[in-house]
Amino acid sequence: MSQQTEHEDIKKKILTTGIRVGTEVKTKFMTSYITQASPEGLYLFDLDITLNRIQTAARFIKKFDIKKVIVYSGRTYATTPIEKFCQLTGAKKMLGRFMPGTLTNPSLPYYSEPKLIVVSDPQVDAQAVTEATNAGIPVIGIANTDNVTSQLDLVIPANNRGRKALATIYWLLASEILQDSK
Repeated sequence: MSQQTEHEDIKKKILTTGIRVGTEVKTKFMTSYITQASPEGLYLFDLDITLNRIQTAARFIKKFDIKKVIVYSGRTYATTPIEKFCQLTGAKKMLGRFMPGTLTNPSLPYYSEPKLIVVSDPQVDAQAVTEATNAGIPVIGIANTDNVTSQLDLVIPANNRGRKALATIYWLLASEILQDSK
């Protein structure tokens, strides 16, 4: 099977996960990733851009020691995908409420010094994004059509609210990271 055919096959499979379905709101930050609006009024992402950004994020993550990468989410739907991603790649997971000072206050018992942070939603995970930015730690974020991405270093434009969509994004990201390590 040619690489082009394989790419098209993957695209067809992941379309059913809702990865490209955004919200009814679009911010100026996300306009360049949107191709159209559905008849229901939901904005749709350009799937090619999303897949390209996942590959770019994987290349970026591979530049760091994976044990120094934190994957964080305050979203319940992201818990299982993040756990599987961290199990496969060796990254460190951080789930639930982000405790203030985690990245900026060395006197706290839960203080951490990662080299990179990946978040599932810049809106829900705003505390982590702000602290990482203040500490000079790069941030990769999965952003929906209504997210503000001014503090993210790399945006993965995708549906960050659906279970299947989040699972697909983390699966594709892990797959890209592990591809060259074999």
